[in-house]
Amino acid sequence: MLVRLLYASRAVDAATAEIDSILAQSRQGNPGQGITGILCYGGGIFLQAIEGGRNAVSELYGHIQRDPRHKDVVLLHYEEISERRFSGWTMGQVNMSKINASILLKYAERPELDPYGVSGKVSLALLEELMATASIMGRA
Repeated sequence: MLVRLLYASRAVDAATAEIDSILAQSRQGNPGQGITGILCYGGGIFLQAIEGGRNAVSELYGHIQRDPRHKDVVLLHYEEISERRFSGWTMGQVNMSKINASILLKYAERPELDPYGVSGKVSLALLEELMATASIMGRA
């Protein structure tokens, strides 16, 4: 059974090298677990959608909750799915510095990434729009 999980967290260390390390670890480990997804990072906040088998996704989310690089981990949305939305990405990355502020304003009060201030469905809609507008890097 396939599921999609969406969560938000805050980076403990917002250094570029630390964020790159998280992405590299995801891209290396996810394929073997059948995990696909997308990671959006901006202003010290992660917004991530993870797709895959229920056990693999649950295990990965548990690991993220215990990961000392993350704090304030919040589950935003969880659903059973019939097909993957992010199947082309082992872990796609959204470059927040290249996003038109109007896309963010469409889904939030201010032009910044704030999944803590909106519903999980709104955050998922934002990720889908970012994917549709080719704002995502790293299909590998």
